[in-house]
Amino acid sequence: MSNLRKLLYPFSVLYHGITGMRNVLYDRNVLRSKSYDFPVICVGNLNTGGTGKSPMIEYLLDLLKKDHVTAILSRGYKRQSKGFRLVEIEDAAIITGDEPLQFKNKFPQSIVAVDANRREGIEKLINYFPDVILLDDAFQHRKVEAGFNILLTSYSDLYVNDLLLPGGNLRESISGASRAEVIVVTKCPEDLSMEDMDKIERLLKPLPHQKVYFTSIGYSDKIFSETESLLLEDIKAYNYTLVTGIANPKPLISYLEEKRIKLEHKKFPDHHNFSAKELKQLKHLPGIITTEKDYMRLKDKLVSKTLFYLPIRVNFLKDKEGFNSQILNFINKK
Repeated sequence: MSNLRKLLYPFSVLYHGITGMRNVLYDRNVLRSKSYDFPVICVGNLNTGGTGKSPMIEYLLDLLKKDHVTAILSRGYKRQSKGFRLVEIEDAAIITGDEPLQFKNKFPQSIVAVDANRREGIEKLINYFPDVILLDDAFQHRKVEAGFNILLTSYSDLYVNDLLLPGGNLRESISGASRAEVIVVTKCPEDLSMEDMDKIERLLKPLPHQKVYFTSIGYSDKIFSETESLLLEDIKAYNYTLVTGIANPKPLISYLEEKRIKLEHKKFPDHHNFSAKELKQLKHLPGIITTEKDYMRLKDKLVSKTLFYLPIRVNFLKDKEGFNSQILNFINKK
């Protein structure tokens, strides 16, 4: 344990007491959770930071788009609007949040809304008659009891190896994992062995009702602007800069290095709202490669022909059909 973590450990103990008591009150129905008679699926995590919630939401949207009217409810982190709001394609990220706007742009047939109060948001979404509601980052929102919980944990930062805030990055005790129906270990190496999967599963100690899945990040071999696409291999001849405002850009950097693509990297905090000074500096760059999420915040502020994004997707390392079946069976039973 580092000296800083040792210093913060007493505060983690205090935080454990507060969050633990809150969970006990919900578990014993002293505080009431609202459940629903239609499918509500929550995607969340115990850790703060990037576990891959957005790619998982998009995986579910793609899975369900053919046969279901799907709604997504997100907080809309760092947006400047308040309360409930439906997201439209022409909205600005500053109004809706970058991730909800990304969902709407990629899946325009879906109903996307933002509301920090998930219970109130669901009550308003019902008026649009979705078949299923996906809750983005709502695992700790105990006022709402989702019918199916997907808990994500990053391969390089398993929740069982972490401490509670502020000494670590856990939002609540690891005992909270018991509320999940499935646990997905995200951002795994593509060549992760069955032996290593078994070791991780033993560390996670899933309950009898829980299934553990393993996924990696899949990157496109092309980058996209508003008007064109380029093969990733072809950018070696250009003077591009990588710009990121995400929690963990390391997997992206590793992927580019594997492709022998070396770019200057300008790193900003997660969900960063770029200042006028920063945008002025970025406008002078010959070309920018960024993430889909960052693209939502930059596309209306920079020259479109020099701004490209690299799409990502979820790849299941095994038993993809088993995961899909669990989701579809839950929805169909409702």
